[in-house]
Amino acid sequence: MESALVIVESPSKAKTIGKYLGPGYTVRASVGHVRDLPERELGVDVDHDFAPKYVTIKGKEKILKELRSAAQKADRILLAPDPDREGEAIAWHIAEALQIKDKPMERISFNEITRRAVTEALRHPQALDIDKFNSQQARRILDRLVGYKISPLLWTKVKRGLSAGRVQSVAVRLVVEREQEIEKFTAVEYWEIAVSLAADQPPLFTARLTSKNGKKLTIGNGDEAAAARRELGANPYVVESIAQRPLKKRPYPPFITSTLQQSASRSLRISPANVMRIAQELYEGVDVGGDGPQGLITYMRTDSVRVAFEAQTAARDYIVHTYGAAFAPERPNVYSSRKGAQEAHEAIRPTNLELPPEKLKGKLTPQQFKVYDLIWRRFIASQMTPADFVVTAVKIANGPYTLGVNEQKETFAGFLAAMRDDEETDADEADAPESKLPPLAEGQQVTEKGVDLAQKFTQPPARFTEATLIKELEEKGIGRPSTYAAILTTIVTKGYVEKVKNGAKDEAPAPANAPKKARGTLTPTDLGRAVTKLLIESFPEILDVSFTAGMEEQLDAVESGKVHWQALLAEFWKTFLVALQKAQKDMADLKRQGEKTDIVCGKCGEGVMVIKYGRNGPFLGCSKYPDCRNTRNFTRDADGKVVMLDKPAYAPAAPIPTDKLCPTCGSPMVLRTSRQGSRFYSCSTYPKCKGAAPFDTGVVCTREGCGGTLLERSGPRGAFWGCSNYPNCRVTFRAEPTPPACPKCGHPFLLKRQKEGQTTLSCPNRECDYEKPLEEERADEPASLDSRLRGNDKADEAEPANLDSRLRGNDKADEAEPANPDSRLRGNDNSEASEA
Repeated sequence: MESALVIVESPSKAKTIGKYLGPGYTVRASVGHVRDLPERELGVDVDHDFAPKYVTIKGKEKILKELRSAAQKADRILLAPDPDREGEAIAWHIAEALQIKDKPMERISFNEITRRAVTEALRHPQALDIDKFNSQQARRILDRLVGYKISPLLWTKVKRGLSAGRVQSVAVRLVVEREQEIEKFTAVEYWEIAVSLAADQPPLFTARLTSKNGKKLTIGNGDEAAAARRELGANPYVVESIAQRPLKKRPYPPFITSTLQQSASRSLRISPANVMRIAQELYEGVDVGGDGPQGLITYMRTDSVRVAFEAQTAARDYIVHTYGAAFAPERPNVYSSRKGAQEAHEAIRPTNLELPPEKLKGKLTPQQFKVYDLIWRRFIASQMTPADFVVTAVKIANGPYTLGVNEQKETFAGFLAAMRDDEETDADEADAPESKLPPLAEGQQVTEKGVDLAQKFTQPPARFTEATLIKELEEKGIGRPSTYAAILTTIVTKGYVEKVKNGAKDEAPAPANAPKKARGTLTPTDLGRAVTKLLIESFPEILDVSFTAGMEEQLDAVESGKVHWQALLAEFWKTFLVALQKAQKDMADLKRQGEKTDIVCGKCGEGVMVIKYGRNGPFLGCSKYPDCRNTRNFTRDADGKVVMLDKPAYAPAAPIPTDKLCPTCGSPMVLRTSRQGSRFYSCSTYPKCKGAAPFDTGVVCTREGCGGTLLERSGPRGAFWGCSNYPNCRVTFRAEPTPPACPKCGHPFLLKRQKEGQTTLSCPNRECDYEKPLEEERADEPASLDSRLRGNDKADEAEPANLDSRLRGNDKADEAEPANPDSRLRGNDNSEASEA
């Protein structure tokens, strides 16, 4: 009997496929990529047609040895990695690494891991797609050229360990520019007037003032609102017109990679990286009982909304049986993919409609179940009829004014029957009415029951969330389905973008006019701003959104055989090299000179404060360094302007003995200051014992019945104070709580704040306006514990080493060679990071 070796990229995929094949097949996994460009060198010969130098990835030697051994025993070899560019590259590199010349080596691919799909793929083996591989190879080399040439430049000009990426840096630019739009935005006041009205029958309903004398009405201030209110009270309310119109809401297309990530992020609070990991598990196979693991969804890296006819037919049968014939359209719903989509793939859908989510309850992990349920409902809904509504628009006349109210009634659920818990907000839903209407007739007079005058302000553009940034990247043609999650992960882990958690970041006190940051939103760090500015100035083409999108189209053209991959690289390199050589000479040197602000140094009075980037983040230092070593922390106000904080940038201070005992070994503890500026206790025997405890202010939490005290802790941008009973109590302050009680209202403590360069004590009670400057310490008195820990005037501008190196006295802890700027996760078939 002829034997065949089937090579896939993941062990779980191998296990699932293995059960579908007969005894003549052996299935092995490569565990992701087996070869790549070298980590410690460019690995691309730019002088000889960009010839790449591929090496075996560290740790893959044993796997390759096992694959070669299995290949020698087989009569034929079938390469079966995922059906995309990355999968084609894995297959190509496996073929090159095996060096088998005397046996047939073919490529098989399938969009789902089911018995039917695998069997069909075995019937139609193909040759490796060299154009698809060359597209991936060109992308990999482009990313290597950008990463390896720009990243060391940033190390020299800003700080060590930074990285730049062809797509990653454009994504950061989008976040930076959105923040700049928010900072430049000027809010405009306006007022809304809502009138509660009663007809002959209940319920009460609310109409909004919309126009005056037939023209749209804009009320700009409270006086105008009050005047309109008086005029409304002087006239009767009469129903002027009632109009009805039908409204159809059509179902959404089935998921593609980006929409799955967006929906999971929005409705399930699962990050794009995690949803791709979970989807990979569902695709590769889960044991839900029966004859072993089975693939539950189709391939999850796709930008096509195409659905196979067999799947449409199965969906129709399920819909008729579950919901009724009226919920199934006469013809299957067909959707159009965006330009450039890979139509060879299908949308993301369940593979077996005999396995609805309710049958898998308890057989999947909670997160697997949520994602499967989301995919299931979206797919079933996509093949259902539209939902029908009747919209009633009522106009109410009052003298020269017109008020309006709409009601939207569902008359047929359609696809919403499958998506009640996953409706997406669109324009129609955003305009949904506030209340139901009673029976009304034209000419009928209604009675005023109350008037609400509401002051409003126009809002700036919303900050990106992970979901909306993915949507933006997709709409602008930046990146591909396999790369969105990796892009988001990279820009956060590299410190260019921060993700706000729990409604606000743990950070140093911010100015009162600083913009509020909603949970889950993305904001640029100061490092992200600075690097983006430098890259835009030196590499405008690389950072250009349209250029990056155009490069994606060129890579698609390579895959279709229309463009030669080396010609694409040559054209790119010609312009990139000129920009690189110019940047090496002209790029601003923030490491040495810093980024200037308009703040005069408060210590020497001669220099200006400049932003520099140390191991522990950005800080302000005097431009007269080393003559003046003044350093300070800073924040930004609502306009993005730098605001200096009174707290010095962290400088190492001598530990202070205490009578507190180590909870780990019982030795005395000492009081230290963390690199973020907060105080903490550590064991005096460190590093022998690493016992530590937070600094307790002794101030009792104000939450009724809590009984906890406020502890000093560190966040990404400085110290904050939170309750010792966290997470049961989430009381926090961004300013330091300190005795005594407020002399005006009796609040049990005051807050030490920074205001206009001066330290003040103010009452945290919002209804109390008590505030006074903190008296300075007398020059002939010893410095307080707080000032000894925080106010070391001899702080060098350089940031201190990390906690471990501080405790050991090693100030050169950051000199170790950072990870290669182009290095990525290797050997993980969930990792599609070449784009990032």
